[in-house]
Amino acid sequence: MIDRAGLAEFLRRRRESLTPADVGLPPGQRRRTSGLRREEVAMIAGMSTDYYSRLEQQRGPQPSDQMVAAIARALHLTLDERDHLFRLAGHNAPDRMAIPDHVGPGMMRILDRLADTPAMVVNSAGETLVQTTPAVALVGDETHFTGLRRSIAYRWFTDPTTRQRFPADDHDHHARAHTARLRAAVTREGAGSHAGEIADALLAVSQDFGEIWGRHDVATSLTDQRKRLLHPDLGLIEVFCQTLLDPDGAQALLVYTATPGSESHQKLAMLSAVGV
Repeated sequence: MIDRAGLAEFLRRRRESLTPADVGLPPGQRRRTSGLRREEVAMIAGMSTDYYSRLEQQRGPQPSDQMVAAIARALHLTLDERDHLFRLAGHNAPDRMAIPDHVGPGMMRILDRLADTPAMVVNSAGETLVQTTPAVALVGDETHFTGLRRSIAYRWFTDPTTRQRFPADDHDHHARAHTARLRAAVTREGAGSHAGEIADALLAVSQDFGEIWGRHDVATSLTDQRKRLLHPDLGLIEVFCQTLLDPDGAQALLVYTATPGSESHQKLAMLSAVGV
């Protein structure tokens, strides 16, 4: 059962403990109290201000798992705090080992300061957990997928539209890289892990994946440093992808940059104008 009073109190306390700078927002003017405003938390979590406000007012429907996870990221909760929030909302706390979906406060603080840069956090199964707006404009929204399609490796071998963002000459390389990274995750986390589930599903539906999987290539890095991307409006963009791993290797922050003064650098600067 949802603990409406406890949920409202916990949300309010955590919201009041954060400053705009903590989540990458400008300080603004005429702040009567410390902490974030409700509309700021709602914006970061991707929900309406009215929806979030009703939670703090002990009203409204029980939030879904997805909504609770979004609020946990917006408030930069630790894993213990995230689990507490899930229980207050009437849900079981997520299995910490099954799918590492929670983005820790340290990683979120870094991401918040990259609001004008294409950046994203991915887990070891190749699932995108959160993106900056320029990242969505560059590679598309990768956070809305559900089920096995959350994994870029699964989409690469089952959804032809996934490959449209990359030049055809690079497709074979990306196929091998996605497979090798998935192989490394299965080896590290076990055949019964979420990464193992994705690999088993791909072996059942994709002959191409099976042939590459059989080579037993392994990659420990989560992404290539140099990439070529095809933007639907801006055309070819060459970027460098810098990777920051969390301590246990379960997640990585990917930051896309281009050589200053280059045509690709100018195109990255245009992403905000082009929009999502």
